[in-house]
Amino acid sequence: MKADEIDYQISGHDVQLVEVTLDPKETVIAEGGAMIYMDPAIVFETLLGDGSTPNQGFMNKLFSAGSRILTGESIFMTHFTNQGKTPQKVAFAGPYPGSVVPLDLEKRGGQLIAQKNAFLCAAKGTKLGLHLNRKLGSGLVGGEGFILQSLTGDGMVFLHAGGTIVEKTLQNEKLRIDTGCIVAYEPQLNLDITQSGGMRSMLFGGEGLFLATIEGTGHVWLQSMPIRKFIRSTSPTGDNRRKGGRSILGSFLED
Repeated sequence: MKADEIDYQISGHDVQLVEVTLDPKETVIAEGGAMIYMDPAIVFETLLGDGSTPNQGFMNKLFSAGSRILTGESIFMTHFTNQGKTPQKVAFAGPYPGSVVPLDLEKRGGQLIAQKNAFLCAAKGTKLGLHLNRKLGSGLVGGEGFILQSLTGDGMVFLHAGGTIVEKTLQNEKLRIDTGCIVAYEPQLNLDITQSGGMRSMLFGGEGLFLATIEGTGHVWLQSMPIRKFIRSTSPTGDNRRKGGRSILGSFLED
């Protein structure tokens, strides 16, 4: 199914939202609770799955939608459709402070791999599925987890990420990244998890036990403030109370 062509505008700085303009009969799909406001001719309904295969049977739709449970998301998605005769607007934002990343799948080879909670909204026709990391170690110890989201299609996709967004272009290179800071990457890149260093560095360095490694040629999008860091930094008992807070022995080093 060819995706609807939608226009958009991103507003804000530290807490961004995306305002999507829909022509008559156009639809945008979104996670439940992401909508901020909408014009009166926008009608929304909660449906099973992403709507990318409208002729699919009920059991196939249920199976496809059910796979989203493994990514921690609901099997239902909200579809916003312009039922009016003039362009109408609907806006979306993420569940915590951060940036909105607009990506045109048609210009990105038709597919992206994203962390499981990065998806915000997309043009109808975009298929959301599972991406199983082929390397078991990445799933057992990596911040990205064993199961990632696959975003496939030829339309616009909007991801939500915490803090500042950085797009890195790799040319047969390797990049080591704090686990959890990867927002999305192109599927030709290889993701793996490696130890952060020697035993002393792992215990006292404060950078965690493992790092994600992205290798190959392609694009990867990174976030400076993943949700786990945001929660830790704002918690009264969070790790950032002390300089040694990120070390696994940090509590023993406090005054």
